[in-house]
Amino acid sequence: MALAGIGVDMVEIARMEKVLERRPNFVKRVFTKAERAYCDRLARPAQHYAARFAAREAVLKALGTGFSQGIGLTDVSVANNDAGRPEVVLVGRAQEVAHELGIREVALSISYTHDVAVANAVAMTDEVRPRKEERPDPKEELRASFRAARSVIDELERVEEQREYEAEGDQDEATE
Repeated sequence: MALAGIGVDMVEIARMEKVLERRPNFVKRVFTKAERAYCDRLARPAQHYAARFAAREAVLKALGTGFSQGIGLTDVSVANNDAGRPEVVLVGRAQEVAHELGIREVALSISYTHDVAVANAVAMTDEVRPRKEERPDPKEELRASFRAARSVIDELERVEEQREYEAEGDQDEATE
């Protein structure tokens, strides 16, 4: 089994514009309700539909399946996270295939020019998936630094007390 799969696809925006004009049902058949709402509210809907179609193809190439093995047209879609970054949404058979392959994440990049939309997808298993840096809790780091400082202060006080005790002992011996 591969540790990662890579897929790239390009769609001509003018071609998507023609499809949208000639086949009005295409949009409902191929894109999810959320995708349609996103694309239709933008100035150049065809550009965004083309990008999302390219993303589907790129993801399916990364999974190594294409539209086969029972994967439907809307089993792969694109959503935008809170920051506006495109994210892959897998449902149905596409999700099952990804699970069977051990795919934990599909990273996606979408770009377009005036003429072409392009999408790149990388399907990753746990073995190659980037790991978040494990950083200690800042509060715990602060507590630990205070404990260390307290330990140093305690040791300094102990040494000072020891010196004072020895100095008193030296004075007692001198007076005897």
